[in-house]
Amino acid sequence: MTDGMGLRGAYDATIGRIKAQEGGGARLGIEALMWISHSERPLSVDEICHALAVEIGSADINPNNIPSIQTVISCCQGLAAVDEGSSIIRLIHFTLGEYLAGRDDLFDRPHSRIAETCLTYLNFQAIKDLSVSPFRDLQGTYLLEYSSLYWGAHMRMDLSDRSRYLALDLLNQYDKHISAELLWELVKKLFPIHLSCMKPFSALHCISYFGITEVAIDVIGTKRWDVNYRDGVGLTPLMWAARYGREEVVKLLLQQKHTQPDITDTLHGRTALSWAAGSGHEGVVRKFLGPLFVDPGPIGRWRGAPEVLSILFGRKYINPDKPDNGGKTPLSWATLNGHDGVMKLLLQRKDVSPDRLDNYGRTPLMWAAKGGCDRAVGLLLEREDVSPNKLDDHGQTLLSWAVQNGRDEREDVSPDKSDNGGQTPLSWAARNGRDEVVKLLLGREDVNPNRPDNDGQTPLSWAVRNGRDEVVKLLLGREDFNPDNPDNDGQTLLSWAVQNGRDEVVKLLLGREDVNPNRPDSDGQTPLSWAAWNGRDGIVELLLEWKDISLNTPDHYGRTPLSWAARSGHDEAVKLLLEREGVIPDRPDNSGKTPLFWAALNGHCEAVKLLLERGDVSPDRPDDSGRTPLSWAARNGRGGVVKLLLEKADVSLDRPDNGGRTPLSWAAGGGRDRVAGLLLGQGGVSPDRPDNNGQTPLLWAVRNGHDRVVKLLEARNSATPSVV
Repeated sequence: MTDGMGLRGAYDATIGRIKAQEGGGARLGIEALMWISHSERPLSVDEICHALAVEIGSADINPNNIPSIQTVISCCQGLAAVDEGSSIIRLIHFTLGEYLAGRDDLFDRPHSRIAETCLTYLNFQAIKDLSVSPFRDLQGTYLLEYSSLYWGAHMRMDLSDRSRYLALDLLNQYDKHISAELLWELVKKLFPIHLSCMKPFSALHCISYFGITEVAIDVIGTKRWDVNYRDGVGLTPLMWAARYGREEVVKLLLQQKHTQPDITDTLHGRTALSWAAGSGHEGVVRKFLGPLFVDPGPIGRWRGAPEVLSILFGRKYINPDKPDNGGKTPLSWATLNGHDGVMKLLLQRKDVSPDRLDNYGRTPLMWAAKGGCDRAVGLLLEREDVSPNKLDDHGQTLLSWAVQNGRDEREDVSPDKSDNGGQTPLSWAARNGRDEVVKLLLGREDVNPNRPDNDGQTPLSWAVRNGRDEVVKLLLGREDFNPDNPDNDGQTLLSWAVQNGRDEVVKLLLGREDVNPNRPDSDGQTPLSWAAWNGRDGIVELLLEWKDISLNTPDHYGRTPLSWAARSGHDEAVKLLLEREGVIPDRPDNSGKTPLFWAALNGHCEAVKLLLERGDVSPDRPDDSGRTPLSWAARNGRGGVVKLLLEKADVSLDRPDNGGRTPLSWAAGGGRDRVAGLLLGQGGVSPDRPDNNGQTPLLWAVRNGHDRVVKLLEARNSATPSVV
């Protein structure tokens, strides 16, 4: 922000004009800026107008106090604006926010004032009277949502005596207050499951969630609470406080006589310590690991009876290594989320196992490697009681997880051990494009670069499939590598490179003498066939430059590369193939369909044109079912293709197939009125020719409810609707 008479000077002058307004304009302008600049989320026009109308401590809102948004904007003297699309009020520029944040003299305890306003609003009798049923009418309660969700956030930042009193008034009736349900709706979104039950989010849960210690003391003093009560997501007040790092509230709850700090939530089986560790709250974790919660040693068999332990030792025992429903301990969660400080605290404990397997067979070290948490990996590898060669349930080792994130951590790790899918660390590194790790592994004599996984995929084939060009170059540079080995589906590296459009890799492979570009896979498809099918025009050109390329090799369906290109409508590939001498453009597949059939059937007009321009393509050749390209185009409503075929003199317009159905019969039965009209406009088409079952085109149209086709057919004098 500029000094002098720059932005700061302009803002100072504007604030001066706001303060100089008369008739309440100054108060309205300053308070509006306070709300806009200090709210927890952007405010709507209705929200800010109602917020400015609330008189703190009043019993209800005075409608006459609600300003119009035009008045609010006017009183802000151009420093606030409304987004028309969203009806959100905002400051005119981010620098204004910076300016207001530096003007401590401008607003009097803004967060405290906002909290008091929100709590006053929630304590209005009209709000208290609202039903919490799903059918409640919230019309006109514009400040209800914001107040319900954020009063605690503002209060935590600046607690006043008045807000403390107003909060206690709300919390004394919280179980039945609508704001409890609104906060509950927000809380539920933190848990990715469907929660049908509605267990109260109690006042103690609420204040533990917000973390306001003074109010928590007040609430606890109002009655005898079940401090271990689980809410609708199965969490106790202590768990909420631990999850959000509310240290003083955690301390307060732990001091309560009946608090059981080691119980688990009902959804995940996690303890309060687990939630704190997973969120990285070191201060909270220290409180759980403090001297009041030490391991009772030889009385350990009584860990399931905390009340007995409290009597015997005057303290409450917490198991710092307690697994949740997925087998993850607090250390696992801290490691998974990269909270090094919490890890150090837990690793100092003798009763925490750093090598414990969870239900997925993974140790904290594996989670650290998987998440790429280098410092966490380092902390764990420093310990002698951590095994780097353990396998998880997928058979993956620490190194397998580490190389997926570009790491190679320790020399005593087996570098060529395969997981349950047969993939080695080199395979994972190649698959994920970890160039430096690949170099390290290739430098070891105990790593086999050709080792296939259970699907026959080698490290190189994974690199090719995923477009890891640098890894491909590294592996192809080795003399002990065979680039033409097929996988379990018979696909070679070239085949995979073609399918995935890896032009540069294709060039590299075609430049080698030990690569056969004509090698078919288990389905009989060659690289050229794959390139034509997938429309890889550049690769088609590269392959066609190879002098011994096989143009007409059929796959197990009898389809050639030209057939696949025509079927998929890849016009450029069709053109490139037709330009090559030796291509057979009219070769039928196992069902008797030629490339023209496939192009016509799928409505690829340009491919049809290219094929019809050839003198060696028969436009009326039937397939094994006796159907011609025109028949298929008519059936599928390919009007453009039908027009092209009707222009050919050697196309039979009324040729029946093996079932006696003509192109018009197929068009009528399918409701293809445009195609039916084209056919009926030609001479030599019989509109009432029956098929082998006696069904005429008109009967097919009537039978299938295609009224527009019926009208077309009835318009022909020779058409008769009589049923055979």
